Amino acid sequence: MLRLPPFEYLAPKSLGDAVKLLSERASDAMLVAGGTDLFPNMKRRQFEPKYLIGLSHLRELCGIKRDNGNLVIGAGITLTQLSNHLTTQLNYPALTTAASLVSSPQLRNAGTIGGNLCLDTRCNYYDQTYFWRKAIGFCMKKDGDICLVAPGGNRCWAISSTDCAPVAVALDARVRLVGPNGAREIPASALYRDDGMNYLAKARDEILTEIVLPPADGLRSTYLKLRRRGSIDFPILGVAAALRVAPNGIVEHARIVLGAIASHPVQAIDAEKIFIGQKLTPDVIDAATEAAYKPAKPMDNADASYAWRKKMVRVYVARALEKLGQ
Repeated sequence: MLRLPPFEYLAPKSLGDAVKLLSERASDAMLVAGGTDLFPNMKRRQFEPKYLIGLSHLRELCGIKRDNGNLVIGAGITLTQLSNHLTTQLNYPALTTAASLVSSPQLRNAGTIGGNLCLDTRCNYYDQTYFWRKAIGFCMKKDGDICLVAPGGNRCWAISSTDCAPVAVALDARVRLVGPNGAREIPASALYRDDGMNYLAKARDEILTEIVLPPADGLRSTYLKLRRRGSIDFPILGVAAALRVAPNGIVEHARIVLGAIASHPVQAIDAEKIFIGQKLTPDVIDAATEAAYKPAKPMDNADASYAWRKKMVRVYVARALEKLGQ
């Protein structure tokens, strides 16, 4: 039986208290809300914090509101609450779909949108028990020196496996971060680095507090997820797509973002450019699909073969775009 390592649980009374505790405990502390990913990782000794700072009870993180036309979602909203939120369903269906496809109902009842956006990167060599990892000499991401996916390289290739991050990028969302030096707001795309170890651009003593979605204004969006089973499993490919089409049928705005193929969500910029000023014809969709397929370079560190996962990029991008064109 895998057991949690010893730690002290701290329950701040406010967001300000949480920021202070996180700053004071520095690298000895981690944040926890739902804990659906953190606690299994702690059991496998991937994380061994001395302190856990609880966020799930903080009111500042648990609301959904309108603000100057934007929809502001508290990071502490559970995935179930988000997937059932009618306004979000109507205006940002890709986000509610992504939230509804995370894991199982039980874990969605506990897991939060903030936690999913900050989800640790994953790899077949990393997401194993301590004894398994010790037997192979560990990996670069924890306790070792070499990335076992690409031993000749000098970086970690663990992949981003969050469902909601590609959607946040596709919707041009922004995230609000609060730390000891105050609050700041950055594009969701700027939150992620192409680095399996240091995959978040937020400072260690910052807390992600809110997700800000711009007005939909007729934006069409969708999210498709590929995984071995119909539930529980992490994605081995996620495709988030968003288009804004004028009344005359001309595409004015396009976003296509791929998840679970790299250490960060990958925006298919060349594919997006193909749509602008064009109608959603089969030829345009085919051209955009091919352009989105090219930057996809899955590594051999997840379920199924990387060659097959590469082929599925073309299939799932086409399905997503065809769905938006209906």
